[in-house]
Amino acid sequence: MPQIAQIAGTYSSQIFWLLLTFGFVFLVIGLGMVPKVQATVDARDGRISGDLEAAKAAFARADEVEADYRAREAESRAAAQALVAQAKSEAAKASEGKLAVADAEIAEKIGAAEARIRAASTAAMAEIETVAAQAARDLVAKISGVTASEDEARNAVKAALAHG
Repeated sequence: MPQIAQIAGTYSSQIFWLLLTFGFVFLVIGLGMVPKVQATVDARDGRISGDLEAAKAAFARADEVEADYRAREAESRAAAQALVAQAKSEAAKASEGKLAVADAEIAEKIGAAEARIRAASTAAMAEIETVAAQAARDLVAKISGVTASEDEARNAVKAALAHG
């Protein structure tokens, strides 16, 4: 075969051109493009790590701001609760004062009513004694025919009421 016979003659030429092509590709790509790509990758890695550090710092700052916010919120809540407690205390004092005034008015009215009731009760008892004494005199006169004095009848009624 004639193609096989030509291999020995073209073999060294093909190896030469192969080495020359690979050398050229190595120089262009390996020494020209790879450093540029590596520099781009390094810059990207640096930017990413910088962004991560900035994100961590922002996250830490956000935590600080949140903690500050929560502290201010707790202070505000405590102040509001103190105001509410003070308002409740003032309202309780005011209502206690009003209740004391109302209690005094009611006690005065009750005292006056009790005095009227005692007076009415005393008057009623006196009238009952008078009526009972007259009824006792009339009964003694009808039953026994003896006329009893008003003082005797009144004393007998008082004694009967005291025992009854």
